[in-house]
Amino acid sequence: MKAKEWISGLRVYEPGKPIEELARELGFDDVAEIVKVASNENELGPSPMAIEAMQEAVGEMHRYPDGGAFYLKRKLAEKLEVDPKNLLFGCGSNELIVFLCHVFLERGLNLVMGAEAFAVYFLAAALYEGETIRVPMPEHTHDLEAMLAAITPETRLVAVCNPNNPTGTVVAQEAIDRFVENLPDHVVAIFDEAYFELMPEEQKPDVLKHIRAGKQNLVVLRTFSKAYGLAGLRIGYAIGHPETIDLLNKVRQPFNVNAMAQAAAMAALDDVAHLVETREMVFQGLEFFERELPRLGIETVPSGANFILARTGNGREVFQALQKRKVIVRPMDPYGLPDHIRITVGTPEQNQTTLDALKETLK
Repeated sequence: MKAKEWISGLRVYEPGKPIEELARELGFDDVAEIVKVASNENELGPSPMAIEAMQEAVGEMHRYPDGGAFYLKRKLAEKLEVDPKNLLFGCGSNELIVFLCHVFLERGLNLVMGAEAFAVYFLAAALYEGETIRVPMPEHTHDLEAMLAAITPETRLVAVCNPNNPTGTVVAQEAIDRFVENLPDHVVAIFDEAYFELMPEEQKPDVLKHIRAGKQNLVVLRTFSKAYGLAGLRIGYAIGHPETIDLLNKVRQPFNVNAMAQAAAMAALDDVAHLVETREMVFQGLEFFERELPRLGIETVPSGANFILARTGNGREVFQALQKRKVIVRPMDPYGLPDHIRITVGTPEQNQTTLDALKETLK
C-alpha cells in the first residue's frame, strides 16, 4: 500500500468528545448526568417543527434526496432576498470549505486566515497542498487590514470567521466594507457566519449586500447546525455570485445533502419561536458567564456567538479535570491558546453545573 507522500503529514481535526465516549472512558453509568458544553450545539435541541417534519419524512427514506435542494433553495432565497442561483447547500458548512479549497487551491497557492480562527480552513487548504498564511489577531479579533496586507500574488482565498470560532469576537460593518472594497480580484473572500443568527442585532454585519450588488469574489457561509439545532443532520449553505456557485457545484458530489436534512431545514426556517427562545437562552447564558467567571479570577473574551472563551490557566488540565466532574468543555491548545478553554452556552442548569465544576476544579 503506497499513499501520496504528503497525505501522511496531514493533521486530523480534533472534534469535541461525544458524551457516550466520555462515559465509556471514565466508567459513568448515567449518560444523562454528563453536561457537554464543548461543541457549540444548541442545547434546546432541534426545532419542534423540524422534528415533526423529520417524522413525516421517514417513510420516504428509500428515495434519493433532491440533488439540487429545489424547494429549500427557493425558500431560503426568498428569506435572504437573493436569487436561488446564489445558493449552494453542503454537508455542513465544512464541506463547502473543502469545495472552496478544491476549486481554488493547489501546490504553490495559499489561503490567508486569522491565527486563532477555525482550524478546518488550515486543514482543508492542506488537503489540496495549499499553504496557509496565518495573520495575528490582536485582542483575539480578525485584523482585516493586516489580512489584506498579507495577501500575495499566490493567494486565492482569505477566510474571515465572523463571529470567530473559537474566540467569539466580531468584526464591524465598516471594517468589512473597507476590506471588500480593497480585496484584489484574484482572491475570493470567505465570510464564515456560522453563528450569524445568534448575534445581537446591533452587531450583525450585512455582507450579503455586496453579493446582491454583484460582487463575484465573495462567498458567505452559514449553517443550520447552530441556531437551528440541526448539527447531527449536517446541512449548511454558501451564498455567492452564480459563477462562483457554479464552480463549487462542479466539485460537489450528487446527493450530498440528505433528504431528512432538507425536510428539517425547510421546517426550521418557519419556526421563529424556537429561534427566539434559542437567542434568549444564549444571551442570558453569556451574561451569566461574563458575570460569574471573573469572580473566579477567570478572564473572558466578549462573544457574539453561543460560546465564551475563558482563560483558566492550562486549559488541557482544566478540560481533563472537568471531565471527571462530568462536564465536557473544549481545550484551546490546538488553536495556540493553551491557557484557555471554550464553553458553549447551555441551559441555565447546564451553565450552573459547569460553573460549579469549575469552582471545584480551580480549588
